[in-house]
Amino acid sequence: MDALLLSFALVLLAAILISGFAHRTVLSTTVLFLVAGFFLGSGMLDVIVLEPTDPTVTTVSSLALFVVLFTDGQEVALQQLRAAWRLPGRALLLGMPITFVITTLLGVWLLGFSWLEAALVAAVLAPTDPVFASAIVGRAEIPHRVRHLLGVESGLNDGLALPVVLILIATVGGPEVEPLVLAEELALGIAVGIAVPLVVAWLVRRKIFSRTPLYASLTPVAVALIVLGICTVTHANLYLAAYAAGITIATAAPEMRDAFAEFGGQFSELMKLLAILMFGALISPELLASVPWTAYLFGVLLMVFARPAAVELSLVGSGLPWEERATAAWFGPKGFASVLYGLLVLQSGAPNADLMFHVAVVAIVLSVVAHSSTDVPIAGWFARREAADREARATWLDTPEVGRRGGIRPPDASDD
Repeated sequence: MDALLLSFALVLLAAILISGFAHRTVLSTTVLFLVAGFFLGSGMLDVIVLEPTDPTVTTVSSLALFVVLFTDGQEVALQQLRAAWRLPGRALLLGMPITFVITTLLGVWLLGFSWLEAALVAAVLAPTDPVFASAIVGRAEIPHRVRHLLGVESGLNDGLALPVVLILIATVGGPEVEPLVLAEELALGIAVGIAVPLVVAWLVRRKIFSRTPLYASLTPVAVALIVLGICTVTHANLYLAAYAAGITIATAAPEMRDAFAEFGGQFSELMKLLAILMFGALISPELLASVPWTAYLFGVLLMVFARPAAVELSLVGSGLPWEERATAAWFGPKGFASVLYGLLVLQSGAPNADLMFHVAVVAIVLSVVAHSSTDVPIAGWFARREAADREARATWLDTPEVGRRGGIRPPDASDD
C-alpha cells in the first residue's frame, strides 16, 4: 500500500507538470497513469505488486466506482435531459443496445464464449468513459451538439450498464444470488439513493438552519457518506444508490450540486487516476502474452466496427453532417467503469472469469491508446474547418458583385 501511494503521488506530480503540454498534443495524462502502472507493476519493475483479489484492489476499486457514479450522476439533471434529449437518447436507447448485440456476437464468434459469457463481456465494455470523452467534450472546436451527445452518453451509460453486469455475473455462475434477493438489492439501492438527498435537501432549506459556504459545499459529501453507510448496513446495491443519489441532487437540489462541483470533480478525478494506476499494475507482460490473438482482434473490431456501426445506425435521419456522426461514432472510449466492472467479474469467481477479465483488459488498453491519441487531431481538424468557413464568409461579404443585395447566400449559411 505504501508503494502504491508513493508511486501515485509521484506520477500525479508528473501529470501536473506536463498537463499543459498534454492538452495540446496526443499525449494523455490518463495514459501516463496506465503506462506508469504497467511499468511499476509485476513482471516489470515490481514496485507495485498487486493481485486482482487483493483487499487493496477491492477496496479502492469499490470506493472509486462509488465516487465516480455519484459525481457522474450530478451531471444528469432530469430537467436538462428533457430539454435536450434527442441526440443523446438515440445514442443511449438505440446505439448502446446495438453495440451490446454486436459485441456479444463477436464474443461468441471470435472467442468461443457462451452466449451469457459473451453478453457479460459486452455489458462490461458497454460504458463509454467520461475521462476520455472529456478530451473531446471539453474542446470548443467540436460542434456543441456532438459534445452534448458524448457528454450525456458517457455520463449515463455507466449506470445503465451496471444492473446488466450484476445480473449476468449472477447468471453465469458468480456468487449464488436468488433473483428476488438481487432485485430487492437493486431496488433498495435506487430507493436509498433517491430518499437520502431529498431528505437532506428538505432539511438544509429549513429557515431554522444556516450554513457557511464552506460547509454548504460539503453537504453532498454528507449525503454520499450516509448513502454509503445505509447501503453497507442494509446490503442495498451501493453503486446504483450512488448514481441515483447524484441524479437526485442534480434534479432536486441544483444549488447543492453547484456548491460541490469543484471539490467533487477534483476528488473524483483523483480516485479515477488512482484506480487507473492500480489497473495498469495488474496488466503484466505475462497477462498480455497469455491472451489469444483473437482477443486483440476482438478489441480492434469493437473500436472500428461495433461502436461506429451502432452509432451510425442510431443517428440515421438525425440531420447531423457526416463528420459529426463519424466523431460521435469513433469516440466511444472504454475506460474507468469498464475497468471496475471487469474487476467485479474477476472477483466473482465465475467460470471463465479470468479469460473474460483478460479480454476486457485488452479491449480497454487498445481503446485508451487509440482514443486518447486522436482527440487533438480531430479537434484540430474541426478548428481548421471553422477557420476556413469564417474566411469563406468574410470573402463573400467583401465581394461587391455578390453582396447581400445580390441575393446570393453566403458559403455554409445553412450551418449558422
